Amino acid sequence: MELKLPKENPKPPEKYESSHFINRELSWLEFNHRVLEESRDKNNPLFERLKFLAIVTSNLDEFFMVRVASLKDQVNAGFDRTDPSGLSPKRQLKEISIRVHQMVKDQYNTFNKSLMPLLKKEGFFLLRRDQITSEQHSFLEDFFRKMIYPVLTPMAVDKSRPFPLILNRSLNIALLVREKPKDLPTFATVQVPSMIPRMIELPSEETGRSFIMLEEIIMLFAQRLFSGHQVLSASPFRITRNADLSLEEEEAKDLLIEIEKSIKRRRWGAAIRLEVDADMDASLLDLLQRALEIHKGEIYSIKGPLDLSFLMKTSKLGGFDHLQFEPAEPAMPEPFMGEESIFSVISKGDRLLHHPYDSFEPVIRFVQEAAADPSVLAIKQTLYRVSGDSPIIAALAEAAEAGKQVTVLVEVMARFDEENNIIWAKKLEQAGCHVIYGLVGLKTHSKIILVVRKEEGRIKRYLHLGTGNYNDSTAKLYTDMGLLTCNEYYGTEASAFFNMLTGYSQPPDLYKLIVAPLNLRKTFNRYIRREADHARQGKKAEIIAQMNSLVDPQIITELYDASRAGVQIKLLVRGICCLRPGIPGISENIEVRSIVGRFLEHPRIYYFHNDGEKNIYLSSADWMTRNLDRRIELMFEVEDKGLKTKMEEILEVIFSDTQKTRVLGNDGLYKRIDRRGKIKLNAQEYFLGRSKEQSKAAWKREESRKVGEPITSSDDVKKL
Repeated sequence: MELKLPKENPKPPEKYESSHFINRELSWLEFNHRVLEESRDKNNPLFERLKFLAIVTSNLDEFFMVRVASLKDQVNAGFDRTDPSGLSPKRQLKEISIRVHQMVKDQYNTFNKSLMPLLKKEGFFLLRRDQITSEQHSFLEDFFRKMIYPVLTPMAVDKSRPFPLILNRSLNIALLVREKPKDLPTFATVQVPSMIPRMIELPSEETGRSFIMLEEIIMLFAQRLFSGHQVLSASPFRITRNADLSLEEEEAKDLLIEIEKSIKRRRWGAAIRLEVDADMDASLLDLLQRALEIHKGEIYSIKGPLDLSFLMKTSKLGGFDHLQFEPAEPAMPEPFMGEESIFSVISKGDRLLHHPYDSFEPVIRFVQEAAADPSVLAIKQTLYRVSGDSPIIAALAEAAEAGKQVTVLVEVMARFDEENNIIWAKKLEQAGCHVIYGLVGLKTHSKIILVVRKEEGRIKRYLHLGTGNYNDSTAKLYTDMGLLTCNEYYGTEASAFFNMLTGYSQPPDLYKLIVAPLNLRKTFNRYIRREADHARQGKKAEIIAQMNSLVDPQIITELYDASRAGVQIKLLVRGICCLRPGIPGISENIEVRSIVGRFLEHPRIYYFHNDGEKNIYLSSADWMTRNLDRRIELMFEVEDKGLKTKMEEILEVIFSDTQKTRVLGNDGLYKRIDRRGKIKLNAQEYFLGRSKEQSKAAWKREESRKVGEPITSSDDVKKL
């Protein structure tokens, strides 16, 4: 089905100059720099600092595979149109190269000069092959012979054997070898196997534990791979390829088949970055550069282990718990304690969940109870990203097998999750679910579950609406909001929404659910302009918003107009922000903050003061053009007075953070908030601590209720 979309131009009017906008790619790099800063923050436990370094690497990988790849494609196609900030694709690539080279240098300085010495103090030693003892050498010799050698496939390059295809993001070793002393050296390569752990623990006589990288072991015994030849040089390298998955959906006869083909092609896209050891032999580097057709600016010389993403696994090493955050146990909100049916809990009032401080279990339980409840007739759900062993998927399959009508819209084009989503889609189909693969040209990014239940001879609808994915794993790491409701109006519109997705009907006018790309952009424009009108009338006018990214030029233009009218605008944008705050006469009433901390900030919250009415909305959509024009998104209002008050309190705490907040200046750079004279507040830790305290008090009340004991302590009275 193809929707009739509104004709609205997202381009900014010419009244704002290119200097009033920040380039999205450079803004993203500033976000990654904030992640890098967390690896330097001495208030973070040591192993957590290692994780932040790993995230910097993973982020850069995706940035190159998608964003840099796209810019290179534009340059190769001769496209030279400038973006809203006035930069052409070619200029953007140049600016990115300068910034990333500095970032990588800072990243490895942090690893080598700050974190490695601290690891040694804690008894954690990461050794090179020239630092091992004779006993460790003997251990590695045996390990190489038994566990590594049988897996390796050395590949030589000569007249009969062309340069091999190197897998995207794989770690490899480049070698120069020769058979006789007078022979010219020839090139060879061997891939470091990904199925063997990257860090190998060594026997150690000293206090502490010693490790060595897998590539170091292979280079130590590289001579054994080329018997009869002399290994002159060996050095690790890694390439990043264009992995942007592009499909002409209208021409794809079977979307699943085309996506599966594209995933395979992703491994062999054009090389766009080459990472090499800083000590690589010059002739070896020159050979690689020519073979991969890489420019000098696309080569990154690394002083340390390539691909620091392996540091994420340090948390799994036993014996170092004191170097990590204390485990965060999400609390069960009091209404969901006990054995009462979740449908009964929701019937008593709307329930707001604030993850990961509130447990994700009520959402899982919602689907599981619906699957098992004989009164439930149908379950409808959208899925964008799910975990590898999703209990929600299992419950949906059970519901279908039990004869319920189960409809699941699986977004098989969720970037880098396509393969996982295809597997789940096929399993759901086999279980008897109706699986829909979305609308042509539009990704389905909305987060909604609809349960249709028969109660006392009538139909009653129950809903979960959220800002984040139905992924029980990331729900412990991402902050998100969710609403459980049986509001009749919301339920009716949810049915119409799903009919739009699965059938041919154009949706009727919806009043409770605001849908992109149909009317979400218009709604945001109207609400922002309404605040501007209030400001012009001398009334209090305020916009507060939290999101992942702010990119859309038209929304930015509307915010500039509102700021000029006198609207006070406070924004918390975790990642990309193309709005430039603090420009005299344009954006001096706009403040932009970013929080990068223990949890990844993921909610989309939009607050409009509206002359004291205070409308608060939750959404799956950021203020990005793709979310407003090219995705199926949902926004809904939090109407319950008590929950609105709770949302106001949450926003107040977030904007009072003094520990993890950075403030964006009109130069496009972020600085830590000035803490002088301010209360020390880490918003994420505050929510975590408050959730624990409320959970303890709630469980105590629950136990007292079960045994019939009164609550008498003063602490319990205060918490009540």
